[in-house]
Amino acid sequence: MPISASVDAWRHTHVFDEGNPLAERNTRGALVLTSVMMAAEIAGGWTFNSMALLADGWHMSSHALALGLSVLAYGAARRFARDKRFAFGTWKIEVLGGYTSAICLVGVAGLMLYQSIERLVAPTPIHYDQAIAIAGVGLLVNLVCAWLLKDGHTHHHDHGHRHEHEDHAHPHHDLNLRAAYVHVLSDAATSMLAMLALFGGKRWGANWLDPVMGMVGAALIIIWAYGLLHDTGRVLLDAEMDAPVVAEIPEVIGTSPVKAEITDLHVWRVGKGKYACILSLAVQEEATPDDFRKLLGIHTELVHVTVEVNQHRERQKIMPL
Repeated sequence: MPISASVDAWRHTHVFDEGNPLAERNTRGALVLTSVMMAAEIAGGWTFNSMALLADGWHMSSHALALGLSVLAYGAARRFARDKRFAFGTWKIEVLGGYTSAICLVGVAGLMLYQSIERLVAPTPIHYDQAIAIAGVGLLVNLVCAWLLKDGHTHHHDHGHRHEHEDHAHPHHDLNLRAAYVHVLSDAATSMLAMLALFGGKRWGANWLDPVMGMVGAALIIIWAYGLLHDTGRVLLDAEMDAPVVAEIPEVIGTSPVKAEITDLHVWRVGKGKYACILSLAVQEEATPDDFRKLLGIHTELVHVTVEVNQHRERQKIMPL
């Protein structure tokens, strides 16, 4: 039998993430809607002199860019999925898209804050009726986009005991999709704040509400951007050794009939709720890496496991005469 045939059992794919075709299609649709509404809000904001509406329009322009990045990230991850240059697959291209989107959110929040302060110091008259109408349409478009991008699937694995890992239970386990969702959600919040400011200004003559709501919207966006930067940054930097599955690996090794001590352990994410693991063990009895790999098979989220077994024997103590 050829050697290549006898080792096929140890070969495995490096495509760890199946992608998200539905999310990619919905993100593309949200991009078209957002781009059209972006142009309308920017034009309306300048024409009717509404800072809240103009801020919403510029904010939406960043979302159009971010949604475009999300679409490109999905496409690139799919295109290079079997490219051997990517040692652990291309899922992190999607995560990188989410991280870049979060940076865009911070930039837009800064622009909104600057323009709002400027308008608060030097107020100008606002055409309320026209601005309210455009903001209302913008809110409707944002809600439609949010519905398209909402990912409500949760994943729970039951391996004899229930695992509810953070990424499994999170409704937005697709970080690229979550980034797009946060963009349109923040846009919806900005549109709502703009409408409240415009209604208040029209009813009570409180023109200061318009820039103040712009500042509130900027603060809200920064908070959401921070959460997204935190989650995507952890994945990109492989800073997830505090994930629940890491603590569960020693528990599984402890059930082995062969006493083993973990001397080295590395775990990192390679897909949505999927991890790679490098494990080094010291044993005193005869054992093979397959013995421990089979034990770890209880955790289906571990999709790429490398086990090193080092056998050692304690030196026999020689008592002095």
